[in-house]
Amino acid sequence: MSKPPSDPPRRAPAAFTYEDEVTQPRDNGRQAEQRRKPESFSEHIIVTPDEDDPFLNPDKDLSAVPVATPRRRRTAFGKIAAGAFGILLSLAIGLWTDSLIRDLFTRADWLGYAALAVLAVGILAVLALVVRETVGMMRLAAVQAIKAEADAAILETRPAKARAVVARLTTLLSANPETSKGRATLKATEGEVIDPPHLIALAERELLAPLDRKARALIVNASKRVSIVTAVSPRAVVDLLYVLYEAVRLIRAMAELYGGRPGTLGMFRLLRDVLAHLAVTGSIAVGDSLVQQVLGHGLASRLSARLGEGVINGLMTARIGIAAMDLCRPLAFRALKRPGIGDFIGDLTPSMSPRGNNP
Repeated sequence: MSKPPSDPPRRAPAAFTYEDEVTQPRDNGRQAEQRRKPESFSEHIIVTPDEDDPFLNPDKDLSAVPVATPRRRRTAFGKIAAGAFGILLSLAIGLWTDSLIRDLFTRADWLGYAALAVLAVGILAVLALVVRETVGMMRLAAVQAIKAEADAAILETRPAKARAVVARLTTLLSANPETSKGRATLKATEGEVIDPPHLIALAERELLAPLDRKARALIVNASKRVSIVTAVSPRAVVDLLYVLYEAVRLIRAMAELYGGRPGTLGMFRLLRDVLAHLAVTGSIAVGDSLVQQVLGHGLASRLSARLGEGVINGLMTARIGIAAMDLCRPLAFRALKRPGIGDFIGDLTPSMSPRGNNP
């Protein structure tokens, strides 16, 4: 009888080491430290909050524009040198004119008398020009003097200085027919208001409120023209020249509106003050925040690039107008709200504003 086959002996478990095996230690903690942290790829994109969005909140100013103030006049050696050489040149021209007239008299008497008549006409024209420029500079100085006196009168307890400021302001704006109703109101309430701040505020509301509305219309119209022309112009030089032309027109119109109509020299001074204010405050390029908020709202996706540039140039013109308004207004903004850039966005981009979408 054969024996049943026996089970083969089981092999005990053992560990085998291979020489070509590369062992990599596992360190979960270290790998967790070396793992890249999650981050956002759009961290540099600035999203405007709804409460700061000028298209959702038209009454909210987009970015506060610093108040423009006149530059302090200082003695410059360049002006002294220019004046000295100007006097020397005038003497040289005078000697040459005298020699010319004497020579003409030696040739014929009528030539000499004709030269004297032309010289007299020229001298009268120069005197008229000097008088006009002097009067223009005096008007600008009177506007700034009223503004400074009003700031000082508000701090007084007696109404004498405030009444004097109101009287000067009424005289300054007496030629403007839009202030006739305000002048009548001030005359009817004369002597009833004795508090200096309230008296200045009453004069600001009655006399300057209609002028402020007209000033806003001037800024809106100039901004629209700049926006349209720069959007269709083929050259950047044309854009620059037209913006400068509209800025000069706007500043002159603003000065005439508030009773400080300047001459040529006064116009150069106003233009210099406005451009100096914009350069110091960084407003000459409108500002990065303004571009981000306007273009970030979707303006670039809805309009072409040229139209977007036109809107930005129009807003820059609006800032120039606000600065000119600060310089030419005879009273600082206290009782009335000072306009801001946000007040003009709805006029330049009506389709982007909630007011423009209403039927």
